[in-house]
Amino acid sequence: MGQHIIDAHSHLWLHQDTQWNGLAIRTKDGNGSRSEFLGEERQMLPPFMIDGRNTAEVFLSNMDYAQVGAAVVVQEFIDGLQNDYLQSVQRRYPGRFFCFAMADYLKDGFYEQALHLLAVDGFRGMAIPGHRLLGRKLTNNEMMKMFKLMEANDKYLSITLADSDEQVGELREVIEECPQLKVAIGHLGMADPPLTPPWENETWRRQILLGRNPNVMIESGGITWLYNSEFYPFPSAVRAIREAADLVGIDRLMWGSDYPRTITAITYRMSYDFVRRSPLLSADEQEAFLGDNARRFYGFTNLPELPYIKNMSE
Repeated sequence: MGQHIIDAHSHLWLHQDTQWNGLAIRTKDGNGSRSEFLGEERQMLPPFMIDGRNTAEVFLSNMDYAQVGAAVVVQEFIDGLQNDYLQSVQRRYPGRFFCFAMADYLKDGFYEQALHLLAVDGFRGMAIPGHRLLGRKLTNNEMMKMFKLMEANDKYLSITLADSDEQVGELREVIEECPQLKVAIGHLGMADPPLTPPWENETWRRQILLGRNPNVMIESGGITWLYNSEFYPFPSAVRAIREAADLVGIDRLMWGSDYPRTITAITYRMSYDFVRRSPLLSADEQEAFLGDNARRFYGFTNLPELPYIKNMSE
């Protein structure tokens, strides 16, 4: 393979034991691939991951098999804070992972926690699941203080927004106030399922258009989840990527898998292979989207050469 593929949106955790809105999210006893999730049982991990541990080593095995050179690891409230584990992952595998920290933004005083994560623990960025923070402004004083600290110290922001004009406007204010802050917007703007094409949604278009700012990128993490009802090869998902590229340019877009949640339904290779099989993106556009843009944005260097290894079934 001539190019280096980089996954711009993934997750890792050692233990999943948290809650959201008073409902538990934790690994099931007796079947570590499943979780109690907001009042129901869900297949949280692929069924071969039986101990509930979503580790860097298993992910690296998937990455090597799928010829993915590096991955960006973000965080989400539904997994619980994973800062301690991700700090160790970053230390052990600095060339393969870019790990984001996360503070408890639901509690006042999170700035001091973020300051420690960035200045002492050495994280290069903060992840914000903004869609979980509706009602708490992204432009409040504490948030803006954190963003200015990040801008001044060349740190990165990974953020997922709700599909609402309110948060799009708030992030636009952040970008205008902190123009040098490097921002990656997740889930391709929460592109809607096929029945409501996102390119017909003005709110989605306004969110994608934030990518016209010079230090803002859009990544597609979870798009195979958003289009799961359509399933492989996800033609409407590729159409959404095409529409986003027409709005902001393919050089502003990055592929992301949302590993491991998405590979309960498909293999890890399938989470990007559907892009390769579509005629809607040229070979050069595919190369930019699947790796070159993330390599440039995050500064990955010395990526490993990962030759294709034949399966026993071939």
